[in-house]
Amino acid sequence: MTARHSAHCAEEAEEVVEELRAALAKAGITLPTLRVDPVGLAREAPCPLVELGRCSTETARRLAAALR
Repeated sequence: MTARHSAHCAEEAEEVVEELRAALAKAGITLPTLRVDPVGLAREAPCPLVELGRCSTETARRLAAALR
């Protein structure tokens, strides 16, 4: 995997986190720890994952309702 490809993957992960954050905000939902998982970026060949993180049960219920 080239450095260029790795950089593209990292940029894409940041973009998708922002897209998800905006979509959740429209539904009135905030996931405070939503981010790109730094562990995935630290690998020799980065494979970024999106970390949704922890949330309250109320937020989880609102998220489930929004997905229905």
